[in-house]
Amino acid sequence: MAGYEEVRVSGFEEFNRAVEEHKDKTIFAYFSGSKDDEGKSWCPDCVKAEPVVQEALKHATKGCVFIYCQVGDRSSWKDPNNDFRKKLKVTAVPTLLKYGTPQKLVESECLQANLVEMLLSED
Repeated sequence: MAGYEEVRVSGFEEFNRAVEEHKDKTIFAYFSGSKDDEGKSWCPDCVKAEPVVQEALKHATKGCVFIYCQVGDRSSWKDPNNDFRKKLKVTAVPTLLKYGTPQKLVESECLQANLVEMLLSED
């Protein structure tokens, strides 16, 4: 039994709703390129990072919420006016962050199990 709750969302509005619903908990958010009908993301680093992040969730802080957020297709992600870029300052995928704090891992850092575990297990 996992000690955390996982919420899967797609797009900025769904992300904001999930954050609002869980605002009283520690929130970790993972941003990934959206997946196609076969379940494969357009972002090669996201594909590589996902199993590392999923494995590290075993070490997640008890009672936290893990929001897995698909940011959209490649063209909408690359738009400089994208809400994730403008409002959340998420400028690369994959990104894993502890919501409301400066703590985050970006791109290749998400492939390093020790860094991901450390971020997810800090109180």
